[in-house]
Amino acid sequence: MRGAALAVVAMLATGAAQAACSEGRVELRGDWGTARFRVEVADTPEERALGLMHREHLASAAGMLFVYETPQRVSFWMQNTLIPLDMIFMDETGTVTRIHENAVPLDRTSIPGGDAVQFVLEINGGMSDTLGIVEGAEMRHPAVDPDLAAWVCE
Repeated sequence: MRGAALAVVAMLATGAAQAACSEGRVELRGDWGTARFRVEVADTPEERALGLMHREHLASAAGMLFVYETPQRVSFWMQNTLIPLDMIFMDETGTVTRIHENAVPLDRTSIPGGDAVQFVLEINGGMSDTLGIVEGAEMRHPAVDPDLAAWVCE
């Protein structure tokens, strides 16, 4: 698994330099390197409520980006979610403030993200550890206000 994940990171990092920002892509960077994910954006209350529920598979370089109108306290649970997920919580600048790894499928336990969360990226469980994603990493995506963004879209 680690070899496959490193191959994905190498591929993603190479392509990241060539690609412009788009709604369907999230890029993360840090001292560990750069990673890119194809994402679905959940930016309405209905889309955020459904999330990745009822899905049996998520491609290794895919995820879902939850976008809130303003920074706020958020929490998630895994009810009706069939696959383990990592939840990457970010503030209004797109900076990672918390990572919850390997959320347990179908678990109804609340997973708090913090008080000032504006973005949450869900990816396959264990992927953040495999890639080395840590708190302080920065996200690039058009949903982040360019006047506030830690990593601005070009």
